[in-house]
Amino acid sequence: MDHQKIWELIKLQLATQLPPAKMGAWVEPVSTSLEDNTLCLAVPGQMFIDGLKTDCEAKILKILQSLNLDHLQLGYKIDTSLDMFPSSNKTTVKHSNIDGFIDERFTFENFVVGSSNEFCHAASLAVADQPGEQYNPLYIHGGVGLGKTHLINAIANQLSQKEDIKIAYRTGEHFTNELIDSIRTQKTAVFRDKYRKVDVLIIDDIQFIEGKQSTQEEFFHTFDALHKAKKQIILTSDRDPSAIKHLAERLRSRFNWGLVADIQPPNFETRMAILKSKTALAGVELDEDIYFLLASKITSNVRELEGALTRLTAYAKLSRKPITLELAQDKLRDQLQLQTKVITIEDIQKQVANYYNIRTKDMKSKVRKRNIAFPRQVAMYLSKELTKMSMPEIADNFDKKDHTTILYAHRKIQEQCNTNDDFNQEIQRLTKLLKQG
Repeated sequence: MDHQKIWELIKLQLATQLPPAKMGAWVEPVSTSLEDNTLCLAVPGQMFIDGLKTDCEAKILKILQSLNLDHLQLGYKIDTSLDMFPSSNKTTVKHSNIDGFIDERFTFENFVVGSSNEFCHAASLAVADQPGEQYNPLYIHGGVGLGKTHLINAIANQLSQKEDIKIAYRTGEHFTNELIDSIRTQKTAVFRDKYRKVDVLIIDDIQFIEGKQSTQEEFFHTFDALHKAKKQIILTSDRDPSAIKHLAERLRSRFNWGLVADIQPPNFETRMAILKSKTALAGVELDEDIYFLLASKITSNVRELEGALTRLTAYAKLSRKPITLELAQDKLRDQLQLQTKVITIEDIQKQVANYYNIRTKDMKSKVRKRNIAFPRQVAMYLSKELTKMSMPEIADNFDKKDHTTILYAHRKIQEQCNTNDDFNQEIQRLTKLLKQG
């Protein structure tokens, strides 16, 4: 297989794992060659090598492994003749009113609506129909791969049809880096003028400005200028504004001025609909039992679901084998194994008690000492996250009178996960231990 075909297959899978802005920033400018057993990635400059290594290298190596090409190594070289912003230029030619990389594949028409995302979808449609009129700012938050980026690209794609509307699309990282560069080159006035003259400002992953005082200061004034002029501001984040710990209070307040909407992981029916929609677009048809396998086992987010589907179809295309249930189970074994064990509340209580060095029976006690009450709340949280039990059923398993105790524990632990990275990793370790049995 030649290097161009290999790179196209890699890009196909990367697109399901990276937001469009990162695809545009690091992946699109790359040119490839095959030298012995090395897939050489040629890039315009050193910053692209750093970006690829940070955001993409591990993913690329894993994709090569899934394509049975793990004998290939990755190499890098700089080619200054390459275009630094190929995707951005292509977009600008087609939509001269857009500044930034917009993925034209993401539209409202191909967004699969379910109970987990219908509120965010409706709000996004309203903003696309009447920017600056209803929800300003529109702040969408949720975990990785749930559809936030799809929705804001859909808004931008719809608004791009109106030539009198100027749109700027940035990631929080890009906005910050651009500000730093403008300070270094003494062009902050140009920077400010550019952003305060747009009609719609879209910032993906606004949480990136957390703890960056200069960026927050500049964004605050940009926000105010746009909001007073009734220009639309659209933000996404992995957290509710209240959970972004090192965020200026005046920015937190402004993020809550409009509509704050959360997007949740899709339920089984929505996951099935997403898979069928994706295969229809790709001109692929799978047996119902394969859809069922993927939708029932891969539950965390849409991006992981799409990635599994892409990995499967890419392998079938390369090997020229039909996609069967057996092939899916074999080639997606690692991804599916994480979901195979049925976890019970008893499993959770035992594992958490062992982890925090308390007795399992303390999980059902009325003791309120922190060294016992806190692990109990962790167990309640994991019971809601990892089992299909209702909250009243979970409450019964902890000898609680009603489900409000479970609800309170879940909210408290979730808030700590959002604001404390070390604790969040602790919860992830416990989750992994439980899934591995």
